[in-house]
Amino acid sequence: MELSGYRELWHTRGVMALLAASLLARLPMLATMVPVAFLAKDLSGSFRWAGIVAGAYSVGMAIAGPLWSRTADRRGARGVLLVTGMSWSVALAALAALPAGLYRLMPLVTFVAGALVPPVMQTLRAAWPRVVHGPGLRTAYAVDATAQELLFIVGPMLGATAVSVASPRLGVLLAAAMAAAFIWWYALLQPAPLDHDDASGPRLTARQLVWHRYRLPLILSFGLWVMAFSGISLGIVAFADEHGERLIAGILEAVWAFGSLVGGAVAGALPGRHTSYLWRRAALVTVGMLLCVFATWSPVALGAALLVSGLTLAPAIGALYERLGALTPDSVRTEVFGWMGSAAMGGAAIGSAVSGAVVESFGVRYVWLVATVLAAGAFVLLLRVPPQLPTESVSTESAGGLLGEGA
Repeated sequence: MELSGYRELWHTRGVMALLAASLLARLPMLATMVPVAFLAKDLSGSFRWAGIVAGAYSVGMAIAGPLWSRTADRRGARGVLLVTGMSWSVALAALAALPAGLYRLMPLVTFVAGALVPPVMQTLRAAWPRVVHGPGLRTAYAVDATAQELLFIVGPMLGATAVSVASPRLGVLLAAAMAAAFIWWYALLQPAPLDHDDASGPRLTARQLVWHRYRLPLILSFGLWVMAFSGISLGIVAFADEHGERLIAGILEAVWAFGSLVGGAVAGALPGRHTSYLWRRAALVTVGMLLCVFATWSPVALGAALLVSGLTLAPAIGALYERLGALTPDSVRTEVFGWMGSAAMGGAAIGSAVSGAVVESFGVRYVWLVATVLAAGAFVLLLRVPPQLPTESVSTESAGGLLGEGA
């Protein structure tokens, strides 16, 4: 283990500002849903309505995400981020100001808000190969995946705090204000867009981009992982409820996320001198989830198993980001991460629904068994994805050369 990747990131001009801005720009995205859910419940009197509102928001994101990402590839990320960021902020403010008597309009408003969510994560992951090279690139993707875990803790906590201290409306307004400020800053830090003549390879259609012998398995595998993760999150809630102490859910989620933080930090420090097979990391994710199946007999045992399982998550996700970026031409790299985001949204929705049915029909421990099967499916899909070579660097030329290997 060494720190050359971290040192390179630190010394590369503009990288730390870009990373910090991206984290702040993603924060309101994760701080939004808790206030929105409570606002829907308060206005309608039903958590069922809150679920409908959240579903409309997710559908909007899943549909529009690839479209905004494709536009960012063609016209530059800065303009797309500024337009969507400011529009999203306005949509959230409109949602916060919606009169109680018009609560039935909430699904429509949240669908529009979801469709305007800026492609922050997609543009960041597409930008890394343009601004970072050598050992720092692998570290950049690992840090990105690790920081995302931290945001999953801080974002919902921030939204919940705003709801508890003030009100759901103020929580939504806080997210709107953060979105306007932070996404504006992040947009201004975007690297210059590629000229059409300099872009690697021809412009691909959506089918050509996704229906590829390597990119499609990567996107589907990420969807399966997110399906498993969302199911486990619901399983943790059910486990805590079964033990009569809801605080257990928060503790177990934090332990799981902490394990991922540690795993990602370690992965970012790996020197990258050996051939890296993504399927090996996928196998570790599968084993970690299988371990949890046999640990549901006590909160302490499950916490220990989740800690071990968490150690495998960020390294595997970071490696998947890296491989997808390397196997995609620069001219469509933002879009491919947009399709990955849509796969994640679909996986999250399906995972929660399936896990709820599993808990009711079979019991909590079988949630982890289902997650293990899903992770095993991802492992099988990734078996034929080429490894990351020690000397490989992501470039527009090398990625463009893979176009001939499509399905």
